Amino acid sequence: MLILLKICLIVLLATSESYSEQRTYSQLPAKYVESVQRSTHTNNWAVLVDASRFWFNYRHIANVLSIYRSVKRLGIPDSQIVLMIADDMACNPRNPRPGQVYNNAKQHINVYGDDVEVDYRGYEVTVENFVRLLTGRTQNGTARSKKLLTDAGSNVLIYLTGHGGDGFLKFQDSEEITNQELADAVEQMWEKKRYNELLFMVDTCQAASLYEKFTSPNILAVASSLVGEDSLSHHVDPSIGVYMIDRYTYYALEFLERVQPNGDETMAEFLKVCPKHACISTVGVRKDLYKRDPSQVPITDFFGSIRPTEIITGRVNITLADEDFAFQTLFDSNNMEWNIAKKSEDEIQRNFRKSFQRKR
Repeated sequence: MLILLKICLIVLLATSESYSEQRTYSQLPAKYVESVQRSTHTNNWAVLVDASRFWFNYRHIANVLSIYRSVKRLGIPDSQIVLMIADDMACNPRNPRPGQVYNNAKQHINVYGDDVEVDYRGYEVTVENFVRLLTGRTQNGTARSKKLLTDAGSNVLIYLTGHGGDGFLKFQDSEEITNQELADAVEQMWEKKRYNELLFMVDTCQAASLYEKFTSPNILAVASSLVGEDSLSHHVDPSIGVYMIDRYTYYALEFLERVQPNGDETMAEFLKVCPKHACISTVGVRKDLYKRDPSQVPITDFFGSIRPTEIITGRVNITLADEDFAFQTLFDSNNMEWNIAKKSEDEIQRNFRKSFQRKR
C-alpha cells in the first residue's frame, strides 16, 4: 500500500507541474485596486445608533436609516451592520404612510425599505447595551446578530444621532452616555484588538465634545457641530408636521448617493460635505489620532466592503512550512480534489511508523 501511495504522489506532482494556470481578473479601475491594496483592513463593520424616541424626533430615525441604506448599498452586509433604533416611526399611529420612513419631503427614498434588519429596538437601546456591544461583553444568550464580531483587521464605522450636549448624548430621554465613557469603551476595543481603524461620526448638538476624550490610535472622527453650537434640522414635511432629517446627515447622504462601490472618492472629500453656509453649524474633524492621510483613504474603507477579486481557474500550489516536515497542497478547481504530497520518502515512512505504533 505504501508503494502505491508513492506512485500516486509522483503522478500527481508531475501533473501539477504541467498544468497551466488561467486567470481572469475582475474589471475594476486601476486606481481603486491600487488604493484597496494599500489598505490595512480585511473586513468592514458598522454600528448605527439612533438614541432618541418620540414622534417629534422622526428626523433622527431618518438620519440613521439613511446611513444604513448607504453602507448597505456600498457593500457592507446586514450580518456586519448592527442597527440600534430607539423607536419605530414606521409603525407609529401618527405616520400617514405606515411601514415607510422618508428623509425628504419629496419622498424620493423610502429609507425603511423592505429589508431593514433592526438588531436593537425600542427599550433595548440603552447605554449598557451599547457599551457591551462595543467592548464585546454581551450577556450570555445574546443573539449573534446583536454582537460586534470584529477583530484586529476590522474597519469600524460608528454613527450616533440624537439629542446631546457638552460631553454627553442622551439615550431614550432617560439616561446619558458621556464622552469619557465613550473613550473608555473605544480604548477597550483597541486593547482587545477589536478594530484596525475606526471612523466616529456623530450628528447631534455640540457633537465635537463626544470625541474630545479619545486617546486610542487609528481613530478618525467627524461631528456635525462644535462645542457650544447646535446641530440643526434641514426641512419639515407639512403633511406629517415634523422635520425630516438633520442638516449634516442630509448633505452626507447627498454625497454618499453619488459614490459607487468601486469609486475613487476619498475620506478627505467626505469630511468637507457640509460647509458652514449649508450646515449653519461648524463641522468638527479630529485627525490627530489617525496615521493615514484622509486624501489617500478611499471612502469605501469605512462605508463599503468590496474587495478586488482574482478568479483562478487552474491549480494552485500552496507550500506550508512545519517544524518536522513541509507538505504541498494541490487544489484542483476542476474536480474539487485535495492531494497532499509529503516532502520526502523518509518522512512519509517515519510518520507512517508513528501512526502504526500508536494504533498498536
